[in-house]
Order: sequence, then structure tokens, then C-alpha cells
Amino acid sequence: MAIEVAPLPLPPSADPTKFVDFGREVKGVNPGSLTPEQFQEIRELLFKHDALLFRNADLTPEQQYLLTKAFDPASESYGHGNNKTGETKKSILHPDLKTIPRQPQVQLIGNGTVYDHEGLAEAKLKHPHHRTFHKTAIPEEDDLNFTRFYRWHIDAALYDLSPPMVTTLYGLKVPAGHTQTIRYDDGTGDELEVPLGTTAFVSGHTMFEILPEELKSVAVRGKVQYAPHPYVWMAPAHAMSTGLGIETENLELPASELPAWDKEKIKTYPLLWKNPVTNNLHFQVHPCGVQTLIIDPLPAGTKREGALYPEGAHLTDLKEVRELIYKMQRPAIAPPLVYPHDWSEKDLVLFHNRGVLHSVVGAFAPDQVRAFHQASTVRTFGDVHELTDLVSQCNLAASTEPVGPSEEDVKKYA
Repeated sequence: MAIEVAPLPLPPSADPTKFVDFGREVKGVNPGSLTPEQFQEIRELLFKHDALLFRNADLTPEQQYLLTKAFDPASESYGHGNNKTGETKKSILHPDLKTIPRQPQVQLIGNGTVYDHEGLAEAKLKHPHHRTFHKTAIPEEDDLNFTRFYRWHIDAALYDLSPPMVTTLYGLKVPAGHTQTIRYDDGTGDELEVPLGTTAFVSGHTMFEILPEELKSVAVRGKVQYAPHPYVWMAPAHAMSTGLGIETENLELPASELPAWDKEKIKTYPLLWKNPVTNNLHFQVHPCGVQTLIIDPLPAGTKREGALYPEGAHLTDLKEVRELIYKMQRPAIAPPLVYPHDWSEKDLVLFHNRGVLHSVVGAFAPDQVRAFHQASTVRTFGDVHELTDLVSQCNLAASTEPVGPSEEDVKKYA
């Protein structure tokens, strides 16, 4: 049977003209046992469309790992380092992830307590809630009907290890319930109705394409330097109400209080990453971990009228850096540009981690938790208590670094 593809179903809030190339549902193939020829077709589809959905997939942790690794055969460890999320207790990622012991590149995420699952004697899972990370929070009385983007991000350690090329998410047990409304709470009045427990995606290519010329010039010339151990560094800080970066309150950990770090392992990346198949440029910045912004001067012979930072700049003031990055990224998370995936059990989603940003969304009520007591799926769970959702995630630290804009790209957009 030939591989079939169809556009992803878009919510009424989405602007279909901005999703012409984004996302495809793939049919007629088992993602756990692809032939080499089928995999090459899937690879091309993923980099062309940035997100692929397989419905009713049956996938073991080993198969999920091998599928993820196939996109970068030289990769091996989980994107944050095997078992590192559990060891770094100060990291903001620590409560959210549990490692599958026999396949440490695969992480268990969700909400509830799981016993005897894939070698985990007991796993207490907690769905991230914006109240634990944002500076402000939705009032408790509104919490079940309204929610926020928790944290817009790319999957990457952003220190020592290279950003994964692909992330795979496999829905084992998925909540069913009413929709919730995302509040941006940033003065714009923006709101977005989404399915309970959605994962939200935006295109990094669209993020770049919709910028005005003067900001495209900054983006094509810019590089960001991330803090050492950024998830530990940012842990005491608070996020903005949109989940798109950190409020500047000088709460980040000083370098002297971070785990031991090496200057050579600090990551500096271009703001724009080139797609290996389409050659499109994707605006790929994790706004929470950014510490420094470096902008190259305009190339010789380039029109300087109206240009920002024509002589280049090395910005180290956190507030200034964050405000400029936010100005470039915020338009792309407007409601018409967000794809909120409506999860079903056994959905497998592959996304181009070097081409999109994504965010966890949602809040669960106690009665919704109990509704999933003693849940089971195609895979054996053992005893499951107070379970709302269960998802396995896999991404691997890449064997190569992202490729930035070419000399021709700089000439075109600067």
C-alpha cells in the first residue's frame, strides 16, 4: 500500500493561508517498521511539512527510539543527556520527565501515578501548570476553563549537546474533556480555544516570513548565546504570560551557583536555521534561555536607510535582548498562526525540532483525573492510579549543529 498524505485538520481559529505547507497526516504505513524506501519518503515529508501525524500507531519504546534515531543515525543520547533530567534537581525540567530505564532516550510525560510501567516501578507524573512558572496566573476560579501556553520552546539542552533534529511524541493515554481557552494576558486581548491537554505548534519559517524587512535584516545577521545550564539558570525566574520568554527581574542564578560549566560548551546559534530539504529559513530561538544577542554589521553595499544596528551590535543587557527577541517572535504565536493538536490515543506525532516551536498547554481538575483511574492501552501498564494522560517522548542530541543563513541569504534579507 502506498503512503498517503492529507493536510492536518485545522481549527476554525487557524488562518489556512498560513498552513498550506505545514503539517500532514500520513496513512498506509506502519511507523514502527518502515522500509528504507518508506523512511526516505517520510523524511522528505517531515522536513517539507514540519509535523507528521500517524493515527492508531502501535509503537514500543525501542521502535520509537529507532524511528527517531533514523533521522540522525550518528545520534545516540537523549536531547538533554541520558538520565540527566533526573539528576539535575534544580532544573525546571526535572519534575516533567521520567526516563524509561531500558531505553533511556525515551521519556515518559503526563499526569498521574503509574506503577510497573516499562521498567519504572513507580512514576509520579505531573502535567506542567503555568502557575508554577509564570509571573502571574489565571485566577483559581477560572483555572478549569482558561489556561495559558506554559513555555514556548525547542527541545534542546542548549549547553554541550546539539539540538535534536526530530522529536517524536506518542500518546498512550489521552484525556477527553471540554475545550479550554488560552489567555495571552498581554494587553492584546488575544485568546484561543484549544482541546484539553493540547500540544501547540507554530512554524519557525512563518515566524521569519511575517517579519517586516528591518527585523528580517536583524534575524539574518543575528546570533544568540545561551546561558550555561540554561534550565538551571532560569529556574528561579518567572515566565511571561504568553509563555514566550522570561520576565526580567534579575532572579536568574548567578554563574557561581550553577553546576560546574565549561565556557567551550556554551552554545551560540544563529537566529535562523536552514531547512535541509527546502532550504527555507526558520526562526529557531528558545526565548527563555537566551543571554546575549550578537548582530553582524550590514554587508558592504547594503542599503542602510531604515536599517537596525547597521554597524552590528553585541547586546548583553537581558531586558534589551529579551525585548528584541520577543518583538520578533510574538507575531507568530497569534491565534491564527497556532496549530493546537487534538490528541487521540495512539497518535504518533513527529515534528521537525529545528523548524517549529511548541508548548505544553492545559490544566486538569481532580474529577478529570479520577475519570481515568485504572486506564490501560495497547501497551501493558501494570497498575495505573489517578491517571489523566500518558505520553512517551523521544529526541536525540544531534550529531551536527544547525546550519545558519548562507552568504546569499544575508545579501537577500539584510
